[in-house]
Amino acid sequence: MTPPLPRSGSLRLRFMLAIGLWVSLGILGIWFTATQVFANHIEQSYHEELEVHVRELARLTEIGPDGTPFLSRPLSDPRYEVPLSGFYWQVSIPGKTALKSESMTRGELDQSVAHSPDIDHVVEEGPTGAAITYGIIEWGPAGEEVHIVIATDQSELDNTIADFTRELTIWLVTLAALLLATGLAIISFGLRPLNRLGSAITRLRGGQASSLEGTYPTEIAPLVSDLNAYIDQTNELVERGRVQAGNLAHSLRTPLAVVTDEAERMAERPGCADSAQVLLEQSERMQQQIDYQLARARSAASARLPGAQAVFPDLAQPLVGAMERLHREVTYVIHCEDPPVSLMGDPVNLAELLSILLDNAGKWARSRVDMHITRTASGAVQITISDDGPGMSEHQLQHAFDIGSRFDPDMPGSGLGLAMARDIAESIGADITLANRAEGGLAARLLIGGNTA
Repeated sequence: MTPPLPRSGSLRLRFMLAIGLWVSLGILGIWFTATQVFANHIEQSYHEELEVHVRELARLTEIGPDGTPFLSRPLSDPRYEVPLSGFYWQVSIPGKTALKSESMTRGELDQSVAHSPDIDHVVEEGPTGAAITYGIIEWGPAGEEVHIVIATDQSELDNTIADFTRELTIWLVTLAALLLATGLAIISFGLRPLNRLGSAITRLRGGQASSLEGTYPTEIAPLVSDLNAYIDQTNELVERGRVQAGNLAHSLRTPLAVVTDEAERMAERPGCADSAQVLLEQSERMQQQIDYQLARARSAASARLPGAQAVFPDLAQPLVGAMERLHREVTYVIHCEDPPVSLMGDPVNLAELLSILLDNAGKWARSRVDMHITRTASGAVQITISDDGPGMSEHQLQHAFDIGSRFDPDMPGSGLGLAMARDIAESIGADITLANRAEGGLAARLLIGGNTA
């Protein structure tokens, strides 16, 4: 599988930048050093070769009876015989016709270069461009000056260096690409356990696993073990919190029921009715607060439980069945996409939240409650529970989630349902809204995951 491209802030990007910098510096250093060494070496070879040729030319030069120079035999390098080959020689005596190599079909060399018995060289204009020119002066039998000059085009040296530089650059660029590819492969192989760890965490958060699965290198294994231990401890704490919340509810409700019973008895006695009514009202408020705070504690304890997953419509079907028995005159209909919709979250919390909304819709519906479960383009799960009841006024919509809000005293309930639903929704990172339907009735929209707004 092709490794993912490095992203900003990733370890892979940092390693690649470090390798890229090191490879670039190394390749540039090799390129610069090699080209300089080769250039110096080839220049030295050219100069030594020209010195040999100028000395050879001096040995082969002879003076004829008429005082004109000639060679006893051709120069050993055949390039001096090819017209305009870039390799030239010239022998000249003042007042006599100069003797030139067969390669020099035009132009001439500057004899002033040969001005000393010691070999000297300059770069000057030759028959075919700038030329490296060597010269030496000798004396003939009659004491005449013999100027011996030999030259090679500067382009010959430049082309040789350029060819080497070009080939070296190609090979070094190829080497750099192979080193970078090898570095990327090594990094991808070395970071593969971290990729597997990330996938395991994704499965854990998505509810496909209850712990981090797989075998990891010794450098990562302690971290994985600690995370799994933390997950187990969190699950244990959540379960213990649920048990303790239930125990607290039981321990508080029994004495509260006794107080309520005594208050009802006091209401039957003359002169105690007012005090009994105060006790009954306060007992009811205490019961509301107990139910509300315990619901909040249970939902907050399990809101981020690792590995928890809810699947629809499986989660909704038993809830709807229970509601149909509770509100026998109302028909409940579930509309869910195929395949089933799953989301990360504690199914207990979600079931409690949906139970509140379904029960609230069933209380106000005339005959039908619809539950639509869809996945939005952003990946969120949207659950809409709508009824065909009277709906709410604008004032009622603004205060629907207030604790103890009851808009119809004849309707059963404590006024805590929507307040608890809001707190559960906030604890699981969901957004809950109420709105009147155009065709009549009320719709409660629950948006979980994605961009809740």
